[in-house]
Amino acid sequence: MQSVYEAAGGSEGLLRLAEAWHARVMADEIVSHAFSHGFHPQHSQRLAAYWAEALGGPAAYSGACGDQTSVVRIHSGSGPHEQMDRRAIECFDQAMADAGLAAAGPVRQVLHDCFAWATTTEMSRCRESAGDVPEGMSIPRWSWNGLRR
Repeated sequence: MQSVYEAAGGSEGLLRLAEAWHARVMADEIVSHAFSHGFHPQHSQRLAAYWAEALGGPAAYSGACGDQTSVVRIHSGSGPHEQMDRRAIECFDQAMADAGLAAAGPVRQVLHDCFAWATTTEMSRCRESAGDVPEGMSIPRWSWNGLRR
């Protein structure tokens, strides 16, 4: 059985998805606010590498960019933003279609579940202060059965 990473098109498919998501959020009046302070010039490539690692692909993100602690810290300290989270998830769901992922099938559901969980749970765990993020967190792994604990 192929991994979720493979079913999503591997590194190339996830880069298409990251680019499609980034384009959608930059055009969204609510979600684009999260990027108003700027973003890494290789944001889409780094995001795709992160997703690849989380979905069973190579450990390129943690090998070159950081661990889960660094990812959560980037997203911490901005207070609650439930509307932005909902819109980011909607943009992600639309980006899957933009990136050519099949409309039906388990890969879209797993990708949705992974992104929604990360957005509403993992990236929201320390809304008040990035200093509250614990050291040594590892990138969560997802399979066809959901989050692997």
